[in-house]
Amino acid sequence: MASGDFCSPGEGMEILQQVCSKQLPPCNLSKEDLLQNPYFSKLLLNLSQHVDESGLSLTLAKEQAQAWKEVRLHKTTWLRSEILHRVIQELLVDYYVKMEDTNVTSEDKKDFVWMRARLQQEVEEQLKKKCFTLLCYYDPNSDADSETVKAAKVWKLAEVLVGEQQQCQDAKSQQKEQMLLLEKKSATYSQVLLRCLTLLQRLLQEHRLKTQSELDRINAQYLEVKCSAMILKLRMEELKILSDTYTVEKVEVHRLIRDRLEGAIHLQEQDMEKSRQVLNSYEVLGEEFDRLVKEYTVLKQATENKRWALLEFNKAYR
Repeated sequence: MASGDFCSPGEGMEILQQVCSKQLPPCNLSKEDLLQNPYFSKLLLNLSQHVDESGLSLTLAKEQAQAWKEVRLHKTTWLRSEILHRVIQELLVDYYVKMEDTNVTSEDKKDFVWMRARLQQEVEEQLKKKCFTLLCYYDPNSDADSETVKAAKVWKLAEVLVGEQQQCQDAKSQQKEQMLLLEKKSATYSQVLLRCLTLLQRLLQEHRLKTQSELDRINAQYLEVKCSAMILKLRMEELKILSDTYTVEKVEVHRLIRDRLEGAIHLQEQDMEKSRQVLNSYEVLGEEFDRLVKEYTVLKQATENKRWALLEFNKAYR
């Protein structure tokens, strides 16, 4: 093989794909399939050299083309004979109908010499009428043309119809190729879409794992701030209730009571400290020490009672 005939593996796969889509039944083979199966690709390439676009072998395709040519030839011959037969049959029917409607003798009805002489002319006229009718059906605008123009158009009508038929066949072939290409593109797009979805799913999973800790931290901060806001709101409601419950006069009275209780507690603490000092001094005494202990106990109990009262007062004031 010459250097100019060399092609890369990718180009070879594209050429093989085109060959498969045109000459072999559509199987939606991708480049990956052909690359993974090199022997199968070689088999397809060798097989494509022995078949035509319809999938037939070259020998059968040639025989089929010859057979179709002969069929068309016989069909054309038969159509000519059939047309002449029908035209003549119609002329004979019209002729006998006219004979029945007019007063002629039986000898006149058997005058086939006159009929044979006019037969060719009548057949030509009848065929001309039918051709003009066909022309007007194909091109209604030709109805207003003269017989000379109509005859010229009829002469080219067969060629025009053959051309249009060929255009229709070419359009069908192009449509078939477009359908095959569409199927191929659809299969390719589906594979690409699946790969994209898989990649997107993997990216989402990785992104979620990386950002999960950050989301948890942000959620914890949000909950902490929300909890603090709820506590402040409860404190505000509590202060509002207290402000609505206690007037300025009540607060002032409570302050005076608290001051007196704190003063009494201070005095009791001083007395208790003195008693503690006395207890330390007379610790060696017997009954006198017991008396002092009882006195200290009473003072301590009184101090605790006043401290409890002050604590409850402070709770109520707050």
